[in-house]
Amino acid sequence: MKLAKKNVHVVKSGNSWEVKREGSSQPISTHRTQGNAEDAGRRVAKVDKVELVTHRPNGQIRDKDSFGNDPKAIRDTKH
Repeated sequence: MKLAKKNVHVVKSGNSWEVKREGSSQPISTHRTQGNAEDAGRRVAKVDKVELVTHRPNGQIRDKDSFGNDPKAIRDTKH
């Protein structure tokens, strides 16, 4: 049985932005800006073929970007 890989999240943490795997308390990486964290998270999400979820500073989801087998019929127009 193959384990499903966890989505990647970009979240605010104090004065920095972290890239975290869903369900993990430890960050994959920490960055000064949200943009840098998104770039790093995107690379991880592409390799793992999962979704990148970017959060606003208040924790609300700002954006989702799928790099895997998206079950939705709607095509991703960003890439």
